[in-house]
Amino acid sequence: MKTRRQFIKTSGTFALGTYLLPMGIQAAPKNAGVQLYSVRKEMLADATGTLKQLAKIGYKELESARSDKGNYYGLKPKEIKKIAGDLGMNVRSGHAHIDKNWQQTMEQAEEAGQQYLICSSMPTPGQTIENYQKTADTFNKAAEDCKKHRLIFGYHNHEEEFEKVSGQVLYDILLERTDPKLVTMEMDLGWLVVTGNDPFKYFQKYPNRFPLWHLKDMDLAKKQSTEFGKGVLDIKKLMASGKRAGMKYFFVEQEEYAVSAFDSLQHDYNYLREL
Repeated sequence: MKTRRQFIKTSGTFALGTYLLPMGIQAAPKNAGVQLYSVRKEMLADATGTLKQLAKIGYKELESARSDKGNYYGLKPKEIKKIAGDLGMNVRSGHAHIDKNWQQTMEQAEEAGQQYLICSSMPTPGQTIENYQKTADTFNKAAEDCKKHRLIFGYHNHEEEFEKVSGQVLYDILLERTDPKLVTMEMDLGWLVVTGNDPFKYFQKYPNRFPLWHLKDMDLAKKQSTEFGKGVLDIKKLMASGKRAGMKYFFVEQEEYAVSAFDSLQHDYNYLREL
């Protein structure tokens, strides 16, 4: 099975709270989000039906991802906005590439009602300090462009960004060279922990730089995602650190499944509810 990283190479404020419910009834995670790559096959087969199923589970915030049928799995931007809205959900964010279609991508994101537009991979390959410096400058420009479309620009990491060159962590170049008022970071917590890095150290060093999260538990032995509570991610501690990180929204991302995508996403939702 292709991971999302392999695929993309080839192709209001959140607080984990509870509703006031009678004693003995489970509370639901408030504004739980999901990255639609988690249900990529299902979205391509039946986008509307899949969104209905996600709403039934309880997910409220959506983040789209690039697919063989475009950024919205064959739906037009206004279509997915309306379907999501009718189901009580928001198309909060979307993943895309900075390429020759960047202007169209921004226009579509604005039509879809997105708040965030996230670059999902490095626009130019190369694990060098110079390339990361150039990329940071590209991000600053992309963020200025997004601002004209009422969008907030951000970048989503994988694991290669945490390689060191001449003793310098490449990801840190992006953090230090981009304008924090313009460029946000969507931290993929799963890929971060795979590298052996500590997310809490990043929250401490770069407070408020991570308004978006990919919440993804990881099986380190297999280097792949697993259902919440089965891997190494300390989700409870992470949620308690959300304010320092500046986290506003999180998106559950499940790349591999024990049984099925919907079963895994239901498990993850239930796990958050138990917190």
